[in-house]
Amino acid sequence: MVELGVEVPVNEHSNEFVLADIGGTHARFALSIGDALGPLEDIPVASYPSTADAMRAFLGRHPASRPRGAVLAGAGPVYRNRIAMTNSPWVIDGVELRDSFDLPWVRVINDFEALAWSLPDLRPSELYSIGGGRALAGAPAVVLGPGTGLGVACLVHGTQGPEVIVSEGGHATLPGASQREDAIIAHLRPRFGHVSAERALSGGGLVNLYEAVAALDGLTVAKRDAAEISREGVSGACPTSRAALGLFCAFLGTFAGDAALMFGARGGVYVAGGIVPHFLEFLSRSEFRARFESKGRLSSYVEAVPTHVITHKDPAFVGLALLARELSRRPMI
Repeated sequence: MVELGVEVPVNEHSNEFVLADIGGTHARFALSIGDALGPLEDIPVASYPSTADAMRAFLGRHPASRPRGAVLAGAGPVYRNRIAMTNSPWVIDGVELRDSFDLPWVRVINDFEALAWSLPDLRPSELYSIGGGRALAGAPAVVLGPGTGLGVACLVHGTQGPEVIVSEGGHATLPGASQREDAIIAHLRPRFGHVSAERALSGGGLVNLYEAVAALDGLTVAKRDAAEISREGVSGACPTSRAALGLFCAFLGTFAGDAALMFGARGGVYVAGGIVPHFLEFLSRSEFRARFESKGRLSSYVEAVPTHVITHKDPAFVGLALLARELSRRPMI
């Protein structure tokens, strides 16, 4: 179990690693050794011209460190151990960083791969559970998360240990399960063409749902961002926000159930991201779980699959630390 925010003892013979979770605005770095993870340091991306410069500044504040490898996660697709960030000029290039810092290896991964790696190390107290049976040991487990976009990844157990399948499942077509939802999707189609799940299940997606509900109901409503819609929806102060949040939960249940079927996720489906933890009780009372289980002839299959919302503050670093330990044992995975 990874312990976060502790003082990390350093010596050149230890399994010390550099970990980073890099977004468009902020990059967070930490050192890990064994099951201990040092304090997270937040570095504004705009303060440094490149990933290497930021990493050099971070290591400069830890002169006694002797890292034996690095794992860096970024929000974007990975190609040949490299991510070209879409919302910043940074490129996360594993080969370049390995050579620049004379490290044995550097692994670059998608941010949802980091979340998937965290699943075996999360405690029950770091999860908010909603329905289902008991996870089947050794079975695939899916993590998905509405945030800026909609990420999806699956943890599987292979012959050499755990592996993660990263997908672009958030761009799968959004399904409607009622006439109301069909009308919502039809309203969004002229704007987006292909209405993906991400168009509803993300921060921007919640705004899309809010505006679609208002348009279909012939209402003029105040402009609101996702946080305001969540807050007003939970309180009931704004009926349109409440309707939009209800639709969000229902769509999320359908999508999560689809993911359980497609990956055979009898190890559980986990919801991550910065949006859903703000309305856990609303989610538990919503159509989320009923829609998760509403799979016709396969309803009994998904009824047994547990669903959880990850409430851990920094699950990506739990996953990064676990992956670093795996890589130290078999660095070619």
